[in-house]
Amino acid sequence: MIVSHRHRFIFLKTNKTAGTSVEMALSSACGPKDIISRISKKDENQRQRMGYRGKQNHWVSPLRYKWDTLKRLLSPNASFKGKFYNHMSAREVRNLVSPEVWSSYYKFCFERNPWDRVVSLYYFACRTEPRMPFSDFVHSDEILTLKERGRDLYSIDGEVVVDRICRFESLQEDLDGVCRELDMPHPLPLPYAKSGFRKDLNGYRALYKDTDRQRVHDLFRKEIEEMGYRF
Repeated sequence: MIVSHRHRFIFLKTNKTAGTSVEMALSSACGPKDIISRISKKDENQRQRMGYRGKQNHWVSPLRYKWDTLKRLLSPNASFKGKFYNHMSAREVRNLVSPEVWSSYYKFCFERNPWDRVVSLYYFACRTEPRMPFSDFVHSDEILTLKERGRDLYSIDGEVVVDRICRFESLQEDLDGVCRELDMPHPLPLPYAKSGFRKDLNGYRALYKDTDRQRVHDLFRKEIEEMGYRF
């Protein structure tokens, strides 16, 4: 995730939506005071080779906060990790930035057709043969991480709190649209990160049984309705 003071935006990074590629692209336009969370060592090395800014300013110093804020962050019910991190929720970011930053900065994220997103997670999680049958994976608890790092991540108390939900299906176009709104340089070239795992050359639909399709629909009903996704 990124909090850019230079361009006044907050990028919330959802899971299996090309978030790392977007984060790398955005980091190329960031300034020295911007907050850029840590990504995997392999991806950080790629970002460094491209000459982009890497992780920076992501550790949280207690000296930055008033005592009442610290008590709230360190309470047993808080999920404070002492840093800004990769798939950080909107609530956690709101708790760490100032009210002025949260209310005035442009907040955005990316979403993806849930049926396609589940397939992406399947090939990423089951990288080695023999793979778990796809139907078993769909009905396992593992796909619940897509809820936690999807709509739940960019919502607070069930309400979407970002200014724009961009689409994975129009990745470059929507990223360019964000850059135009923020008066940032564009287009920002999108590197390929965490790619090469998928094997469904015939498209995601071929993997689904009717029960699998319904399971995904039931789990991601809100996203499907809000974004107008279809199987």
